[in-house]
Amino acid sequence: MKSKAAADPLKPRKQPGQRRSAETVSAILEASARILEDAGFEGYTTNRVAELAGVSIGSLYQYFPNKDSITRALIVREMEQALRDVEGAAAGAIGRDCLGRMVAAAVANQLRRPVLARLLDVEEARLPPDAAVEKMGDEMDGLFRRCLTADDLPPAARAAEAVGDLIAIIRGMVDAAGRRGETDSTALLERVNRAVFGYLSL
Repeated sequence: MKSKAAADPLKPRKQPGQRRSAETVSAILEASARILEDAGFEGYTTNRVAELAGVSIGSLYQYFPNKDSITRALIVREMEQALRDVEGAAAGAIGRDCLGRMVAAAVANQLRRPVLARLLDVEEARLPPDAAVEKMGDEMDGLFRRCLTADDLPPAARAAEAVGDLIAIIRGMVDAAGRRGETDSTALLERVNRAVFGYLSL
């Protein structure tokens, strides 16, 4: 007799079906984001999250079985926003213009909350793989790949590893800028563009 697959310990206990429930989940996720930004991993506890969100610890556990479950939901929230931003920037554009718009959107998204973005990158690598996160990552890769296949870009842009390299360049440079406390998004974007287009020999 086959055993049932183990339940995902990070899966939310229930999905918000009504507006009030959705507002509670939103408050929990935003409280988590603010604590990570202000106190880092050391100050990130479910009790502090519940307190800042203005809900009881029992209410928090109605939706999330543990802290990692909250973190995963926060990663999904931030990735959804990043995907919307980059997808919107790429709409109707091709080739070099498309790539430039997507780079600008990706940099702006990472700089929107740089401390949070950096910490969630760490947590995403630590937590078990998640189908929703992987799907959005594939969609992001697909957006970049579509831009890189245009005729006005060199053959290097169509190499299998190009998408991963470019995303690593963008994320690495923005994370480093965040650690240094940089706030000049224009200067950072210029540097990232030089790195990205230099990688493509443009």
